[in-house]
Amino acid sequence: MTLQLEPMPDDWQRALAIVAHPDDLEYGCASAVATWTDAGREVVYLMATRGEAGIDTLDPATAGPVREREELASAALVGVTSVEFLDHADGVIEYGTALRRDLAAAIRRHRPELLITLNFDDTWGGTHWNTPDHRAVGRAVMDAAGDAGNRWIFPDTVAAPWDGVRWVAVAGVNNPTHAVDVTDGLERGVRSLMEHRAYIQALTDKDPEQYARDQIEGFARQEAERFGGRPAVTFRLYPR
Repeated sequence: MTLQLEPMPDDWQRALAIVAHPDDLEYGCASAVATWTDAGREVVYLMATRGEAGIDTLDPATAGPVREREELASAALVGVTSVEFLDHADGVIEYGTALRRDLAAAIRRHRPELLITLNFDDTWGGTHWNTPDHRAVGRAVMDAAGDAGNRWIFPDTVAAPWDGVRWVAVAGVNNPTHAVDVTDGLERGVRSLMEHRAYIQALTDKDPEQYARDQIEGFARQEAERFGGRPAVTFRLYPR
């Protein structure tokens, strides 16, 4: 029997999505973001890096600004108007108090009820080894959710402590618990990934639109079996 997924909570107004790189949110999650912003919810993006080490054919000084521009355009397509970039080094992000402090400070500034991040398990689907950046950032997000509410941890951030995070939702996992019906957001999710044209062209010889459509529509339809036949973006949801 296929395990059916629960709908994501909808009694929230503000979310903060924290990932390592430009494009991390576009591999599926952006379709859910489009659905949420359509419903009047606010979603802010925070990138730990500018993705400067992500394109083999471009040196980091050139790639960073390119990927930043692509992310801003991508976010705008799904209703996200606030995108922030930290300056941790792409490919060598270190889990530790420096990263936790930066993330706790962002949570305190934006005061989200929902945090969103990407798979931080050791593997993708038990087969492909995950990257150090994804593992470091995802784990730091989980820890920073608690750090942000403790006035004795990182007491020198500009914003006051925020203990209002109610859930952390992790996308791209092999064992999700919840899902979002992305029927209305799916096409914008495809176009959002297409905005990462320089990245896609360095990654594959496929036409960027076909590549994006195969990725986003393929993932959403694959998950439909567990969500009443509706195209879905899935999450492992941790209540707090």
